[in-house]
Parts: sequence; structure tokens; C-alpha cells
Amino acid sequence: MRFPEDVPVLTDGVVTLRAHTEDDIDAVHEMCQDPEMQRWTTIPVPYRRENAVTFLTQMIPAGWRDGGMWTWAIEYDGKFAGTVDLHDGRGRGGEIGFSVAPWARGAGVMTRAVKLVVRHAFDGFGWDRVIWRAFVGNWASRRVAWKCGFRGLVNVPGGGTARNVRMDEWVATIGRDDELEPQGNWWTVPVLEGGGIRLRALRETDAPRVQEACSDERTQHWLAGMPSPYGLSDAQGFIRTRPGVMASGAGVAWAIADARTDELIGSISLFDLDDHRDRTAGEIGYWMHPDARGRKVMSTAVRLVIEHAFTPVAEGGLGRRRLQLLAAEGNTASAHVAEVNGFTHVSTERAASPRRDGSYDNLLGFDLLATDPRP
Repeated sequence: MRFPEDVPVLTDGVVTLRAHTEDDIDAVHEMCQDPEMQRWTTIPVPYRRENAVTFLTQMIPAGWRDGGMWTWAIEYDGKFAGTVDLHDGRGRGGEIGFSVAPWARGAGVMTRAVKLVVRHAFDGFGWDRVIWRAFVGNWASRRVAWKCGFRGLVNVPGGGTARNVRMDEWVATIGRDDELEPQGNWWTVPVLEGGGIRLRALRETDAPRVQEACSDERTQHWLAGMPSPYGLSDAQGFIRTRPGVMASGAGVAWAIADARTDELIGSISLFDLDDHRDRTAGEIGYWMHPDARGRKVMSTAVRLVIEHAFTPVAEGGLGRRRLQLLAAEGNTASAHVAEVNGFTHVSTERAASPRRDGSYDNLLGFDLLATDPRP
């Protein structure tokens, strides 16, 4: 192919993909100073202007002329907004790569660009499959891939290399006949407030408070599946894995914080939201920092989560029909939280709740339907 003559212009009326020009050099150089760009891609660091010159005047033209890398400039609102490419095109398939300027993030620019390029890979290049890769932790890239319909996500330990360091990778694909639309749900964490508490996303800075709460004797007794002793690394791991739970559609996790100080005083989660047997149900689980006990904090947190869970998806909620809550028979405080929020005791599973000493308690099951009257 000739460059730039044979570079097809692709547009959806909002985003336009075109050949790069030398006028883009300064914009590319500026984009590549972004810390997130440097963290999640393999560009040289430090990234100098001569790197941008080489990329635009040598590497991109050679990729189009020789095959193996087909790169477009993304134009949005009349300005250069990023780069998207197809590469390693062998055997009727290949990979996609992309980057967007910080100023254009959050406007759906990259999702539009990726959809244009994937469709061209199928209709223009005759590919059957496009592969997306990103280093584990690059949630922005993963969300774009999800929005564009990439599926079959796998985690490949040490699958990629950045500046001679092995990195774990996420890999997903999309086929010619697949819809370029999200598969399943990617839940978010709305801030919910009431009764002097705030439910918000967990943060890395919450780790010491999580460790304190989960090291508490009462918490350790009733939640026997927790590590014991519960270290700071356990708390950090718990926080670090919550975004993946939400991205997979499996659940939503909140920190319960004091509304005045924003200090973590507990955690509450909705999980099993992707259960193939019933995708309209979910289970509530929680634990409390000992500082907050006796203040009706958990009863209030459960009430806030119930309201969000039963709100239709179209209105920003989780669209649930039924909620479940389980408590060991001896955990009267947990059972009380269920009862004051209108849950009905529907089952008792004998010797189903394990303790650390090898004994088992009966497990009480409570449920609540969206149609049930609530206090």
C-alpha cells in the first residue's frame, strides 16, 4: 500500500480516522508525556520529540507500505486525539492497539475509533478475528474492549514485556460475526448516602482500616474463610481485586464510610449478580469495623444497598428482583440487620456454617423480593 494515498478514511460522523501527517508530531509527543500512557504502553521513556518524528515519518509509513502494521490518527473535535492500529495480520486475523490523548478521555472517543477499525479489519482486510491485549490493571483499556464487544477474557501471567520486564496480560478477542456491543454487565460503584454514612468505592488508603476490621476477633469468628492472621497485604489484595469483580458483572463492593470524616467503618457487597441460574437475584454480605458497632451503621448500609439493587438498570440501579442474606444461627447481630430491613427467614441449613475450630453452626437464610413491603 502507498502512504498516505491508500490509507482509508474511516468515520462515524463524530470520530474520523485518517493518515498521520507531520502536523501531528507535536501532539503525539505531548500525548506520550502522560504518565498513564507511559505506564501501560511500551513507548520509550523518556519520550522525546525525535521518537515522535521517527514514529510518524518512518515507522507508520513503513507499516502501510510493507504490511504488518496499519496505523490511523484519530481526529475528534477538529484535533488529533490519539492513535489506533491493526498489526500482526496473519492467517486472516491480527491484533489491535490504541492510545488516546488525556484531553479526549471520557468522551467515548476510543470506543468509536476501535469499532471503526475492527469493522474495517473484517470488511476491508477480510480478517475473521481481532485480538486485544493489555497489561493487567489497565482498566481504561479493558473497559474500551468491553464496550466494543471483545469477549473470552483470559489472564496470561507474564504474557507481555515492557522495557525488559515481564508483565501479566489480559487477552480477549472478537470475531467477524460477533456484535460490537458489551457482553454482560460492568457494574460501577455509585455513592450512596444516608443516616450519617456514605457508601463509596474502596481505595488503596483504606487498607489499614480493612486490616483492623478483618483482624477483629468477632469478624474472624463469623467469617471463617478470611485469612488468619489478616495482614496488610491481605487488605490490599481485597481492595485490588474489587474492580475485577465489578468488571466481570459478578458483584459490587462498597466501603462504608463515616459521612463526616470519610473514614472506613465497614464494607458491604452485592455478589452472585451473574449467576447463570438467575441473573435477577443477588446476595448481600458485609463486615463491620469494631469502632462502628452499636450505631445502626450496618442496618442503614443494607437499606441503602437494597434501594440501589431494586432500582431498574435503566435508572442507574442493578435491576434485581430478589435478594438473599445468610447468617450463622449464632450471629444474632447479622440476623437482626436482615430482619429490620424486611427480610424474611426462609430456611435453616443444618451444620452449614464452618467455624475455625472445626465445628459447624446452622446457617439461616433470609430473602427479600422487590415486591415485598419494607420498613
